[in-house]
Order: sequence, then structure tokens, then C-alpha cells
Amino acid sequence: MSDHVRLIRSTGLSDVAQYAYVSTVRGGSRLVFPAGACPLDADGRTVGVGDYAAQAVQCVANLRLALGAAGARFADVVYTRVLVASTRQRDLVAAWDVVRAAFGDHDVPSTLMGVTVLGYDDQLVEIEAVAAVAE
Repeated sequence: MSDHVRLIRSTGLSDVAQYAYVSTVRGGSRLVFPAGACPLDADGRTVGVGDYAAQAVQCVANLRLALGAAGARFADVVYTRVLVASTRQRDLVAAWDVVRAAFGDHDVPSTLMGVTVLGYDDQLVEIEAVAAVAE
């Protein structure tokens, strides 16, 4: 974890969630707001058509690249939102398991939600994030 990002767990809330409930950012940090990471390859094609986990892997890779362009890394992330085009909980969990594994011990507050449709043809997963980088 970065020294400018603090993850907080509340003893008053359930420990079932696989993430911290709150994150804070030390003053003097620069916030980073990447666009939603989509499951597109370098040529703009949707990868892993029909496969939630495969699309989540590509989204994670693209998020890592976007954050890197701003001088940030996963340890700098303070919040994520994982959007999954499905009404089935197992599909949401398939995408979440990939994202959770990618962040490892840096278990930032996150929202996992099913949506009706995403922006690209055959797109099933998108990951939003906010990061903070020390100035």
C-alpha cells in the first residue's frame, strides 16, 4: 500500500466483504481518474467474447496501463467500481474474482454491480477506479 493511501475497516460492519469499507488520501496527493477500463485489445477489438473472467483480465491489464500513464499503480487506487453486464450473480462473481486477485492485499473499497449493457459490442465487464499519487 502507498503511504498516502489508507484503507480502513470498521469493526461495526460485517467482515464478509473482501475489501476495506473506507479509504482516505493524505493531503497533498494528486487524484487520478482514469476512464473505465474496457476489455479491448490494442487494436480496439473486444477480447473474451462471452467470457466474464477473460474480459475482466483484459480490463485489469488496461487499467494497469492507464494508471501507469498517470504515474499511478494499483497500490495507489482508493476506490473501484466493477460493472458487469448480467443479471446473474455468478457472472458478477466471475469478474470480481479476477479483479480481487489482481489487487491482492490492497483490498480497496469497491462496488460490484450488474448493468443491462455496456458501451462496446460484446462487452461484458468494465472497471472504474480512482487513485491518488503523492506529489
